[in-house]
Amino acid sequence: MRGESKDPDAAVARVRMLLDAAELRPEWLHLWHQWWAQFLSTTDATPLLADLGFAPRPAFMSELVNRLRRKLLPATPETTDLGELFGLLFPGEFDARWLRALDAGTLERLRSLLFRATPEDLEQSGSPDFAQRVLLDALTYSISQIIAIGLSSEIRTRMSPDAMRTRPFHELPSAFEVLRNAVIEHGRESAPSLVAIGQLREQLDACRAAAYSVYAHLEEHGISVHIEFQMRQLRQRIIRVKALLLCLETDAPALATAQLLSHLVRVNRDSRSLRALLRTSTELLAAKVTERNAETGEHYITRTRGDYTHMLKAAGGGGLVLAFTTWAKLFIVSLSLSAFWGGLAAGMNYAVSFVIIMLLQWTVATKQPAMTAPAMAAKLRNMDAPDAVEGFVSEVVYLLRSQFAAILGNVGVVIPLVMLLTYGLHYLGWDEVLDTHHAEKILTDHHLLGLTALFATATGLLLFASSVIAGWVENWFVFNRLDSVIAYHPRITGFLGRERAARWGRYWGSNISSYTANISLGLMLGLAPPILRFFGIGFEVRHVTLVSGQIAASAVELGWQVVHQSAFWWAVGGIVITGLLNLASSFYFAFRLALTAHNVTGVDRRRMYVALGQRVLRQPLSFLLPVRVKPDPVPSNGSADNAGGAPVRPAE
Repeated sequence: MRGESKDPDAAVARVRMLLDAAELRPEWLHLWHQWWAQFLSTTDATPLLADLGFAPRPAFMSELVNRLRRKLLPATPETTDLGELFGLLFPGEFDARWLRALDAGTLERLRSLLFRATPEDLEQSGSPDFAQRVLLDALTYSISQIIAIGLSSEIRTRMSPDAMRTRPFHELPSAFEVLRNAVIEHGRESAPSLVAIGQLREQLDACRAAAYSVYAHLEEHGISVHIEFQMRQLRQRIIRVKALLLCLETDAPALATAQLLSHLVRVNRDSRSLRALLRTSTELLAAKVTERNAETGEHYITRTRGDYTHMLKAAGGGGLVLAFTTWAKLFIVSLSLSAFWGGLAAGMNYAVSFVIIMLLQWTVATKQPAMTAPAMAAKLRNMDAPDAVEGFVSEVVYLLRSQFAAILGNVGVVIPLVMLLTYGLHYLGWDEVLDTHHAEKILTDHHLLGLTALFATATGLLLFASSVIAGWVENWFVFNRLDSVIAYHPRITGFLGRERAARWGRYWGSNISSYTANISLGLMLGLAPPILRFFGIGFEVRHVTLVSGQIAASAVELGWQVVHQSAFWWAVGGIVITGLLNLASSFYFAFRLALTAHNVTGVDRRRMYVALGQRVLRQPLSFLLPVRVKPDPVPSNGSADNAGGAPVRPAE
């Protein structure tokens, strides 16, 4: 019996049995019709048809509390809101399945036997067609909501000039009024009504096209979560109106109603789901931050030998600064400050170092993946082109060898320079900063088989978080046009002068993201360990360049005999795994968020994995060095693939 209860066909068979039993009991049918007439007269169907599934506002916490309340507190049937009763009548996914499985014959029997109009129904509804009146009321409410969104200041002022001239939202009320009058005067299946329905659909399409012009403004001037929420609501309400119009114009209203109810069951389930809320909120946040990171990330992908050499030099410069950062961190630890102040001092040390590296146009290894991932995800939006997969694999090659060059440059400079600094401090007699006990502890803490892998992965998450913060701040800066504020505000221009204020506005517009990313990353690397320890969670930062510097300093402190100790080589192995996991985790989180933001679905991962594997077998060194890639045996687009020298750019 439990197996049958999950079979839609079995549920439809039970509906037919109910109809057969009802036909044999006219007295029961009479009581049923009386109850049905009373039910229709005491409930409001408009919230169900027009408003179910639409959140009143984009506030995450209020909607989360509302959904938790509905999950924890049982609903009551004592309500006139049919939208509230709907969840009690059709609570689960199975209801959507069996409603969709109802055939036309069974639906017509339901309509004529159980849900036909009664004298009481006609008297209380005041209309010869109660369903028609309900549909018109729901359409009135839905269209009023569409007009309210389309004419709101935040949407209207961001439409293109062409969309503003056509005034589609201004014409929508008159188009609906023509439909309403035609349905009331001639009936919903009349020729005037069908013509009016077609005209209303065209007007809705014009409204949607005008609303989509807002996205061009958002891409240029920044995204607002509230505006993105309003745009999604507008799109979904237009879809709902078209579904209601289908029920109004079809010659099989029972079948159209069943399909609509099946859809509403799923909508009701999603409106109560915490997972759906988190997914939607993530999409809104992702849309807000990843576009800016995608633009920045393109600069971190090296495609030519010259780019690769430049990345090595820039990473070497970053390693030079981070060598001093490493010793500054060791000095802070030697001061034995309290947890918070020690973490703040370490965070300021990292932040200042990262900003210096940025200003000198050098680079820090593992910081780029969180920026490059959105640029990579953007290329997955169009994978239908014949050479799209090979082009994407080439981008992966460029990305991985760029990261290898960054790590090589950082670590290749930081290790010898930290060793020289350690010898120099010993020569000056400053031995109290790093003693033997502390050096041995550093090697033990960075053991490959210890917690190094876990801490390195968590550090990659911090790298990703800094890119999210940077994208959010840059979007906020652009959306509020703060570059223009700096250039024209009277107090600022009075203090700086008009020309200098304009230069400052342009400078901060171009660099606010970089400053935010570097400062936020430095502070998080310093403050995350003491904050987590306050909650009883042990955590240590594991950044490949800083780890390399600390192990190099420890090796000098312990002397050359340290190479005979297994702890040293296990720590060296820890450097390798730290670099790999820093890159992998930060790229993974950023890539997943970017896929969500770009709404990339249905990507044939198997095709990409096969192409990537073939590239590894054909030219493995191309993932590390800027060497030319041999052409495919059977080129898909008639041209050889080239991953070095003069690279073939993939399709954008």
